[in-house]
Amino acid sequence: MDTVDELDRGTTADAQSNADVCVQPSGYLLELSLDWIVLRASENIHHLLRESHVTLIDEPLGKYVHAQALHDLRNLFSKLSGSTGIGRAYAVRLTDDHDLVDVAFHLNDGRVLLEAVPSAGCFGECFGSVGGLIAGLANSRGQTLLDGAARRMRALTGYDRVTLTCGDRRAESSRGAIALAALDLGEMPILVADRDAAAVPVFPRQHDETLLDAALLRAPIEKERGALKERGTRSMLRVAFASDGLSCEFCCESRTPREPSFELHAAAELFAQMFAMQLAIGQATNR
Repeated sequence: MDTVDELDRGTTADAQSNADVCVQPSGYLLELSLDWIVLRASENIHHLLRESHVTLIDEPLGKYVHAQALHDLRNLFSKLSGSTGIGRAYAVRLTDDHDLVDVAFHLNDGRVLLEAVPSAGCFGECFGSVGGLIAGLANSRGQTLLDGAARRMRALTGYDRVTLTCGDRRAESSRGAIALAALDLGEMPILVADRDAAAVPVFPRQHDETLLDAALLRAPIEKERGALKERGTRSMLRVAFASDGLSCEFCCESRTPREPSFELHAAAELFAQMFAMQLAIGQATNR
């Protein structure tokens, strides 16, 4: 029997008991030192790098990926040093495999958190529509502005339902009749591709670690799965932002699974940032 297949089945059997250190199976995760030495790896990483997660630990990432890909990623990362932003690279070929991946990484507590998903291949389509969507909000104020932003975020992302919360104000846009109460987001993952997908542990399994809470593709824990199931939500995308002292967030939900897209998430973040400026202008006008 194939060892890799055995490993896959073994990880899903006890993943739930280690849900605090799990990622979703639609992506891959590496925790790296600042010198890009592998410290931890998701236990499905062999599908991406053709090496066992055990083999990778304490080895330089450059030993397993193309030199040019590593050079480009490290250059991009150097521009983010000292910031809390997320770096992204699209359609990257890490190994000799023909499959391309989209990569997202950021610095967290002195470590590099690097995630990869199969390339969505949008190549700018998402970003190209953001400007026009924001322009349509130019003359809106108050609740009309919030309602318009929720509709446009749904148009951008294609999710079934988008809820916008800004302080104590709320707006939503949905495809069809979806009468649901506001979702208590708490520490819900930023991206959920499929609520019911089996979680993949990260090796070594360190139960006291909280670093992975910042991962875009952290697997939802049982309580979070239950909350999503109650709502009939299979996939979700969250974008938090601030405007004029208010904590705000777009929450996008769908009834069906959706492949994770770092490019779509980045476009949604851009829309949220531009909307925040529009919202601040509207608030200043009303004073």
